[in-house]
Amino acid sequence: MNPSPNPQPAAAPGAAPSAVPAVAPPVTHYENFPVASLLCPPHLRPVIAAIYAFARTADDIADEGDAPPAERLADLTAFNADLQAIAEGRAPSHRWADVFAPLQAVLVSHHLPVPLLADLLSAFAQDVEKTRDADGYADRTELLDYCRRSANPVGRLLLHLYGVDGNEALSQSDDICTALQLANFWQDLSVDIPRGRHYLPREDCAAHGACQAELLELRSTPENARLILGVAAWARASMLRGAPLVHRLPGRAGWELRLVVQGGLRILDKVQALRGASLHTRPKLNPWDWCVMLGRALVM
Repeated sequence: MNPSPNPQPAAAPGAAPSAVPAVAPPVTHYENFPVASLLCPPHLRPVIAAIYAFARTADDIADEGDAPPAERLADLTAFNADLQAIAEGRAPSHRWADVFAPLQAVLVSHHLPVPLLADLLSAFAQDVEKTRDADGYADRTELLDYCRRSANPVGRLLLHLYGVDGNEALSQSDDICTALQLANFWQDLSVDIPRGRHYLPREDCAAHGACQAELLELRSTPENARLILGVAAWARASMLRGAPLVHRLPGRAGWELRLVVQGGLRILDKVQALRGASLHTRPKLNPWDWCVMLGRALVM
């Protein structure tokens, strides 16, 4: 479960725009949390806001500004040290006190699994490292390992807060979160590739005869179109595997997840309709898409 605050801008870890809709005034930036959503259970909003602030700040460290990679990695290491400090009941540094003071309170009150938060930091650090690596990801297994740390912890944290457990629910949550992460990658090809981010696995590129140089030049070719259609179908299959989770979540949380799932599927509709043109055109949701999503959510 990887609800995002905004269909216009906000992305999978990283600051790029996201696929998934908000149900309230949008909060741009870190896409993995239902911040301020009207459907988010009110008693959990402060808790989710504290987790969001943690993830957003770390995301900014990894992505924003002009700092060199070595400095970003050093700052993420210091940020992780503060996380470990509050997990052990110690005071964090003063550098990010406005982030870690609220987070320490909810760690205690809601017994949040600290390793899930640490996984997010690991993924942000990997983003910094992979920006240096023009070859990107070797295969789907490698990319899924990134999703396991960059997206799946969000769903597991939310399941923890909603009191939902069990291996089936966790697996379905992981499938949804991974699908949303992948949908965001394929939505943001025209944004990410020029920034040095390349998430299309080399194994998939080879299987479809896609040329890395043409991808990096954002050239639309039949081979690139087949590649993008193939990875979009991969994301859709993951989303559909996880979709039954909507029936496990109570009340507002279940309805929010319905919209999240339909938002991700709708973005994949648009990516696939472009038939490879998402290399230079970023698909976005419009008011009619909201009507489609709401209708589909109602009949899920």
